[in-house]
Parts: sequence; C-alpha cells; structure tokens
Amino acid sequence: MDRANIVAEVRDAAADFRVLLDGATSRELRSGTDGTKWTNEQLLFHMLFGYLVVRVLLFLVRGFSRLPQVASRTFAATLDAGTRPFHLVNYAGSLGGARVIGYQGMDRVMDRVIHSLQASLAGESEAALQRGMHFPQGWDPYFKDFMTLLDVYRYATQHYDHHRRQLTLDKAGSQ
Repeated sequence: MDRANIVAEVRDAAADFRVLLDGATSRELRSGTDGTKWTNEQLLFHMLFGYLVVRVLLFLVRGFSRLPQVASRTFAATLDAGTRPFHLVNYAGSLGGARVIGYQGMDRVMDRVIHSLQASLAGESEAALQRGMHFPQGWDPYFKDFMTLLDVYRYATQHYDHHRRQLTLDKAGSQ
C-alpha cells in the first residue's frame, strides 16, 4: 500500500460518509445496526472517531518508534491489560458523540480530520513511514502486534470499512 492509495481510500471514505449523512433519515439514524449495540447514528460517529484516533496514534508511533522496542511492547501490554475498560469507554463515547456535535458537525469534523491526515501523510519521509511500534492487539481487530506509521494511516479506513458493513441505513426503510 502506498501513499496515493491511502489518500484515495481516505478521500473515498470521506465522500461516502457525506453521502451517508446527507441521505439518512431520522428514522434510519435511530435504527439499530447489524452486529453492534449502536444505532446507525452512533456507529457513524464511531466511524468518524476512528479517523480522529489516528491522529493520536500517529503521535504515539512517532515517539515510541524512536525508543527501544521494549518501551512500546511494555506500553502495548499495559493497554492490553485494560482492554475491558477500553471497550466500555469506546462504546459509551459513541452513544452521545453524534448528538453532541450534530450531523453538520460530524461532516465538518470529518472534512477537517481527512485534510489533516492527507497533509500529514504527504509530509512524512519514507523512513518515517517505515518506523513503528507495538500495539494492543485486544483493542481492535485491525491492530497488529507491530504497526508502522504507514500501517496506522491505513488503519482508519480499515476501521471505517469494517463498520460501514454494519450500517443498516439502506435497510431501515424496509423494517
């Protein structure tokens, strides 16, 4: 996976997100999702939040990649020990996130974070993209034991695509 592909994936996800927000009715947004306890509205916020989290992950990778690997391995193990509370906070955060920032706010935040990630990716050196750190594998199915900066840029869209399949927006009208 190269930069151009990641930029295209992120751009496509942002366009898809806008279509989903613009096309969803209030009833559809309040409907349940396939395989989660969230509503479509809550899951859309969670999908956006995945991109926001990547900005923090990039910061962590840039820092930990300059330290001996034992540092990130220990950090990841510590986070893995807190997997259960993490999942509870992760779930609860999306319950009200969309309501707090609203639909237009979600659209604006998505645009801002996508532009930020694209600019950040464009400014990374090839050497920087290959540096990485260990990750808490219990936190997300797309976290690998060791992830490079390039892997982290790609992660957000993997997370988005995973949850995109769980939305029931196009099915809500027939329920």
